[in-house]
Amino acid sequence: MPSLCRDCLHDFDSGTRCPVCRSPRVLAHPELFDLSIAHMDCDAFYAAVEKRDNPDLEGKPVIIGGGRRGVVSTACYVARIKGVKSAMPMFKALQLCPEAIVVRGRMDRYVEVSKQVRALMDGLTPVVEPLSLDEAFMDLTGTARLHGAPPAVMLARLVKRMQDEIGITGSIGLSHNKFLAKVASDLDKPRGFSVIGQAETMDFLRPQPVRLIWGIGPAAQDSLARAGIRTFDDLLRWDLRDLQHRFGGMGARLWHLARGKDARRVSAHRPIKSLSNETTFPEDTADPDILDGHIWRVAEKVSARAKAKGKAGRVVTLKLKRANHKGLTRRQSLHQPTQLADTIYRTARALFDGAADQGPFRLLGVGISDLVPATAADREADLLDTGAARRAEAERALDRIKTRFGTDAIVKGRALR
Repeated sequence: MPSLCRDCLHDFDSGTRCPVCRSPRVLAHPELFDLSIAHMDCDAFYAAVEKRDNPDLEGKPVIIGGGRRGVVSTACYVARIKGVKSAMPMFKALQLCPEAIVVRGRMDRYVEVSKQVRALMDGLTPVVEPLSLDEAFMDLTGTARLHGAPPAVMLARLVKRMQDEIGITGSIGLSHNKFLAKVASDLDKPRGFSVIGQAETMDFLRPQPVRLIWGIGPAAQDSLARAGIRTFDDLLRWDLRDLQHRFGGMGARLWHLARGKDARRVSAHRPIKSLSNETTFPEDTADPDILDGHIWRVAEKVSARAKAKGKAGRVVTLKLKRANHKGLTRRQSLHQPTQLADTIYRTARALFDGAADQGPFRLLGVGISDLVPATAADREADLLDTGAARRAEAERALDRIKTRFGTDAIVKGRALR
């Protein structure tokens, strides 16, 4: 059985401990050195960055988020043991884990660390497809000759370097396509390394719930359950035509994924068409103050990503999902491209005001699209809003202060809602 020590990176034939360093962190799989499609997911990324930057937080439950009326952005694994989850109201998280240390998020810092992780991935392969700041697909096909080692060894070296050089841990999923690689990366977190080979694909998938499929949320699960589909084995009983007739375009995707088939290629050059962020509430809400705070926070995250990527958008989109799972989408074209949080927030807030009476809501998202280079952003004065130029300059000043002193140096009051 091909085996690999994840600590000293020694590869050997078989055994429960490494014959060189005696570590029990041994990865063994018949196809270990034959697979090349990987997904890397950083472990509790935001919280990990905060613990790395502040050693006093080590070993303690840490929650990243806003004030008591805000929501949890992410939580470290110590807090997760107590039941704290992303998007949970902060008051509920603190009820579950009253000893938790709440830290306000620092998006600029997370972007900076993400770039360091990306640089290490780029050193393995030119084919890296990022999904967010803390996760990415990689195609390491043909890289063994370049590195003198198979992909599995290089991936183990990657997460080891991430921990040693950056202070961030990550989990790896290795398989023969993107769908299964992403599934594998969630099987053994944190600091996991899981493999799903071609020979075992169907045996692995059959008993799994359909929620394992990326993008199958509660509403889609309910729809599938009404058709008697709860597991992959249930899906296998349907033929392609019936699935397409019942579920439209998603039916074909379900048919192929049920058989472990995913023809999508890892793409390093996929153009960015939009930038967005959204949050799902554990409990439906129509409270305008709470929702206003969410609009600001997601707008600020979209702005931070736009600034980090050197992009600006001509269109602002507001996405809402109601308690009955029905979605609402509202869009507004701008007179000029923007990457400013203030402009994104004000536009999204105006769109929300036109739909607020259709709540309560379970999800809220904000995005920008029709992207252009940042050099074309926010050039002209808004003649209909005489305060816009002053707010824009204030935001740029805040960005400079945060760059120098950290993103916690100044926090807007509406972020505390």
